[in-house]
Parts: sequence; structure tokens; C-alpha cells
Amino acid sequence: MNIQIQTVHFDADNKLLSHVNKRIEKLKTFHDHILGVEVYLKLDNVVHQIKDKVAEIKVIIPRHTFFVKHESKVFEESFDCAFDALVNQIKKRKEKALA
Repeated sequence: MNIQIQTVHFDADNKLLSHVNKRIEKLKTFHDHILGVEVYLKLDNVVHQIKDKVAEIKVIIPRHTFFVKHESKVFEESFDCAFDALVNQIKKRKEKALA
């Protein structure tokens, strides 16, 4: 499984990167054939004082790609909400494939 984490408009600290990596490793329990994972962590509305933290996750499996995006005021919260939505997508896809 190829994992890429990219940050846009900021430099992520080790605590955030380790949180993301730890959660991404859990994806293996939901699907056996994950080819790649791309995580984008972005600061939105950089011009204004209010900076929204956006997390985008893209998971590539054979013949399908999952994509989720979530934003909040904290990167960990954005990533966790996006990750949970992604897990739900993967579970639904797997149930359809088995049915």
C-alpha cells in the first residue's frame, strides 16, 4: 500500500503526521487490496483571519476509487470525520461485492 501525505499552505508537525499514519494503517482491516492512499491536508481561506482545516482522503483499490473531504477548525477532527466516512464507503462497497 502506497501512502502519500501532502500538506498545502502549511508544514505539518510530527504529531499530526503520526495521527494520520496510524489511522491510515487501520484501513487494511477494512479492505485487503488497497493499492494507494493519498491524504491532502489544506488550510482554506488563507487570506482571511479564519482558517478552515480541510482533510481530503483518496483511496485506490482495483476498479474503484474512494474520495472524501471534510473541513473543521482542527486538522485531527477534519481527518477523523473524513476517515470515518471513508470507512463507511469501503464497507458499503464490500457488502455490495459480496451480495
